[in-house]
Amino acid sequence: MDRIEKLKQFLEQSPNEPFLTHALALEWVKAGNQEAALASFENNKIHNPDYVGTYYHLGKLLEALQKNKEAIEVYEAGIEVARKVADTHALSELRAALEDLIY
Repeated sequence: MDRIEKLKQFLEQSPNEPFLTHALALEWVKAGNQEAALASFENNKIHNPDYVGTYYHLGKLLEALQKNKEAIEVYEAGIEVARKVADTHALSELRAALEDLIY
């Protein structure tokens, strides 16, 4: 059984587990299924808005899809969440991603 199928099984037992949803989205990215990755990241953002790692990876995916305006919005939202949860590492990464995109 591949990783995607295993993660789906785990998510059946814990449907809103942020790490599992995030990991599934990353696997979809690796598999080249951007639509499924986007849906998984968006699901995580809605159900687990304080899971700060989602914002960086969702922003990068949106950049890859040439959706820069949406990526900027996601990075900005992620910066606010990172401040809220006091995650200085994520805050630094999100700021750098935003600056790279804007400048």
